[in-house]
Amino acid sequence: MAGPALPGQNRRPQDVRFRPRREGGSMITGLDHVVALVRDIGAAKAAYQTLLGRAPAWQNSGEGADRVLFTLENMTIELMAPSGFSVTADRMRALLDDHEGVLASLCFRVADMSRMHRRLERVALKPDPVAEVESSDAVTEAVLHWKRTRAATELTRGVRMFFLELAEERPRSVPTDIAPIDALDHVVITTEDSERAAALYGARLGLDLALDRSHQDWGQLMFFRCGDLIVEVVRRPVAGGDAAHDRLWGLSWRVADIDATRARLIAAGLDVTEVRNGRKPGTRIMTVRDGTCGIQTVLLERSPKPG
Repeated sequence: MAGPALPGQNRRPQDVRFRPRREGGSMITGLDHVVALVRDIGAAKAAYQTLLGRAPAWQNSGEGADRVLFTLENMTIELMAPSGFSVTADRMRALLDDHEGVLASLCFRVADMSRMHRRLERVALKPDPVAEVESSDAVTEAVLHWKRTRAATELTRGVRMFFLELAEERPRSVPTDIAPIDALDHVVITTEDSERAAALYGARLGLDLALDRSHQDWGQLMFFRCGDLIVEVVRRPVAGGDAAHDRLWGLSWRVADIDATRARLIAAGLDVTEVRNGRKPGTRIMTVRDGTCGIQTVLLERSPKPG
């Protein structure tokens, strides 16, 4: 699979630095959702129901987009496709270009939007005014409410970032097959400037830098804790790379039984690799090569911790 290695792939580190966890560092409590722009909402919905082994939890349309959300244990993936002809729909088509799908934005969960907005202003990320948002599900007509703001994308190194305080929890995506995907383990971001990326995710957003690992061949790997998952920032120097802009690159999903999940995906006709040992002791991983709307995807199984 082209591009930087996703979490769990074997590497031989020369320099590993573990950082102690800060107490009370971040107002961010987790990753609320990741937005994936897709060309065809029907095809994407079917593909992710197969991949995740779960049913959609929320569906709606409006403001130039069709949306399907799958909600797992620790986050939601929101599939969004342009609909009709509007400025918003045209902008999404431009972002998609000729791709089947692309990761478009991160939305962090916060407990107190007012405090988070003040922090974003204080660290010069120029947040939008806080908006009160309401959404209704097209199937059940249930309603959700939340507060939302967005940091200025030119100040978040080209990665679109939203911050959300949800008034009610979303419904979960119920399993539709055996060995479903349970949660997200990592979201992977590539960078050409690890120092500025570290300053953004650590000092400005307040996420805990849990691991900083370097290697002379593949560059630098940083793990930022975000709730019970990891924002992984990878610096892998590329000739002609863009030092000013980072890129949302891929997703690593957590499963309970990787062999059973692999068998399920093969039976569904997906192209997957063999299961291999991960870089971290006690992990096993595999890559999903299709059926992901073009989004780089790895599945990861963690062994139970002793005791």
